[in-house]
Amino acid sequence: MKKVGVAYGEALLQYSFGIDHPMNFNRIRSFFRMFDKQFKESTKFDDILLISPVLAQEEVIKLFHTEEYVEYVKKASLNGFGYLDYGDTPAFKGVFEASSYVVGTTIECVEKIMDNAVAFAFNPMGGLHHARRDSAAGFCVFNDIGVAVEFLRKEHGVKSFLYVDIDAHHGDGIFYEYLKDKDMWIVDVHEDWRTLYPGTGKESERGEGDAFGTKMNITLPAGSDDSAFYKRFDEIKRFIADLKPEFIIFQCG
Repeated sequence: MKKVGVAYGEALLQYSFGIDHPMNFNRIRSFFRMFDKQFKESTKFDDILLISPVLAQEEVIKLFHTEEYVEYVKKASLNGFGYLDYGDTPAFKGVFEASSYVVGTTIECVEKIMDNAVAFAFNPMGGLHHARRDSAAGFCVFNDIGVAVEFLRKEHGVKSFLYVDIDAHHGDGIFYEYLKDKDMWIVDVHEDWRTLYPGTGKESERGEGDAFGTKMNITLPAGSDDSAFYKRFDEIKRFIADLKPEFIIFQCG
């Protein structure tokens, strides 16, 4: 049986907007502590391949992001103050490098899968699904998912994807950047767009042009538990039943 890859390393702690910000290093540190306790000292660890963080090259980041935006982040990283968006995502000294580690580590996870070293891979700091090609948003500087999709297309010839997102927040940075892409099938389960950031993700949005029918938004009321999700699960199963994607990406919040 192939192993499961797990990204693990201190470099991922750099993606932190300060101790008073919701996205700080304690998130990933808590995961590492739980991982150490539950897996590293058990026989289950034999089925896991640790993947060290990797710094993404600029040209890889630019597979998804515009050159102008990458340069903007680099400049903000040197200055170390202000915001990269309208107030959610602060700049700090080294934010470019910290964000590049997230992207590079997701790409390393992808490479381990394509090399058949692992069956699945997980980057606990990845999934920065709000960033758009030309802007930051919602604590997300670079969209490692979008970069991974374009990397797989360019370097491995992968054409068709299934992207499943169950974060409470709608994954707008993926959904709208691939709204007209017929080879990107998307299932996004999130809290009702009227009650939670980013205020997007209506169920009526199903893709555009040739991609109409390749996208699915499932909206749940605020405070929903697993039972609310399971009530909609058959819809998701029917939507993906006949798909044969070459690569599946799962954003789990």
